[in-house]
Amino acid sequence: MPHLPHLPHLLHWQFGSILPWLDLLGIAIFAITGALAATRRGDVVTAAFFALVTGVGGGSVRDLLIGAPVFWMHDPYVALVCLVMAVLVWVTPGRWWQGSALAWLDAVGLAAYAVFGAAKALDFEIPAVPAALMGVITACVGGIIRDVLAGQPSILLRAELYVTVAGVAAGLFVALVTGGVPQTVAAGIAAVTGFALRAAAIRWGIALPYRGER
Repeated sequence: MPHLPHLPHLLHWQFGSILPWLDLLGIAIFAITGALAATRRGDVVTAAFFALVTGVGGGSVRDLLIGAPVFWMHDPYVALVCLVMAVLVWVTPGRWWQGSALAWLDAVGLAAYAVFGAAKALDFEIPAVPAALMGVITACVGGIIRDVLAGQPSILLRAELYVTVAGVAAGLFVALVTGGVPQTVAAGIAAVTGFALRAAAIRWGIALPYRGER
């Protein structure tokens, strides 16, 4: 499998590939969610910190687990993207981010980052099942860190489908690629499927059965 194009080589991106754009999209959206969690209680510096740890948290854990260089430490753009998103959130009216807008943005980021995380794991010759799990970690760990720091309920405890969506998107991508589907096509199908599933969960409150108290 050919190596994926990386952000430090921005001017040399393979524009026929969707994967680098999924990476950047996921980072930017999760940075926004981190900044929003901070702006309700802190200043712009706190917002920037939250944007950074949320945007890169999942990818950092993924890289440490698969033995890759931690991506944003060797990239001139990722931290800058997170900081720009923090400033954007800080200077724009709060009403822009109220209601369902953030939930839909988060749905896009969740699906995109899950697919890219799985793709990078495969690129480092991680077997199929762990590679899919790396997609879940990439998409969810940043949000978990954000929620812990902000002292708010974890995304893991959301009633509607969330982590499951990341698993479906990452798992579908891995299955398609290992089945011979070209990476770009597989990434598009998996990301759209993940977004559609998350959108359905938001719209109709779809959730897996849970035990509750007994």
